[in-house]
Amino acid sequence: MTRPYRSVLYIPGSKERALEKACALACDAIIFDLEDAVAPEEKAAARALLARVLRDFDFGPRARIVRINGLDTDWGAADAAAMEDALGTGARIDAVLVPKVSNPGMLDDVARIVPGADLWAMMETAAGMLNAAAIAAHPRLKGMVMGTNDLAKELGSRFRPDRLALQAGLGHCLLAARAHGKIIIDGVYNAFKDEAGLRAECEQGRDMGFDGKTLIHPAQLDIANAAFAPSEAEIDLARRQIAAFAEAKAAGQGVAVLDGRIVENLHVATANALLARAQAIAALAE
Repeated sequence: MTRPYRSVLYIPGSKERALEKACALACDAIIFDLEDAVAPEEKAAARALLARVLRDFDFGPRARIVRINGLDTDWGAADAAAMEDALGTGARIDAVLVPKVSNPGMLDDVARIVPGADLWAMMETAAGMLNAAAIAAHPRLKGMVMGTNDLAKELGSRFRPDRLALQAGLGHCLLAARAHGKIIIDGVYNAFKDEAGLRAECEQGRDMGFDGKTLIHPAQLDIANAAFAPSEAEIDLARRQIAAFAEAKAAGQGVAVLDGRIVENLHVATANALLARAQAIAALAE
């Protein structure tokens, strides 16, 4: 059963109260952030705090992802080493998220420091877009996260609700992730009080094929969880497609017709994947 990643919430690694509250939030995964959300003077303290929190706090079924600083900064190597040490003391860390990955060699460098955890890559540079396939093919990589704010800054693009300027990068990374069987999460929506805008961007990301969305505020969780979960109508259709195809196959036919549409093997595979996703989401609530 595939773990859901509908909602992936950023939490500052320097805020113990926020970290404690995250234990009860309805998110599928948490990115514990040591990079952008932590001021330079708080980096060392946040690193130590997060190592303790990941050992002592119970985050239940939520995936635990730690975003370190880049190895080209004063803090990145120490972040990576601290997370490896934390694993040795019983901390649960599902993945280390590497910022601004522009080539697979950057993952090699982190992999040597943290052999005990999977790696994820922030895809947020123009070079990263162009090298997305090589990055996705890295053997230690399990997931990719779109850093749309940094990408827009590097491109010099203007904000548009349809994200026209970002579509090439989003699509290219999505293709790379799917070609290599990796999880891929859409970027954040900055206006956390704009529910209609968030819903529209979630629907766009889901329509494109992303597994979920990164979020900056707990108020965004319900919308993302709903958008990236199969609807009751989709579940019903999937079950009927499977049943119709089975009936056609028993009758010696290679395709079925349901609601005026052809149902083939590929539709059944998609239907089975959708039902497995719904089952995995339901299991999180148990």
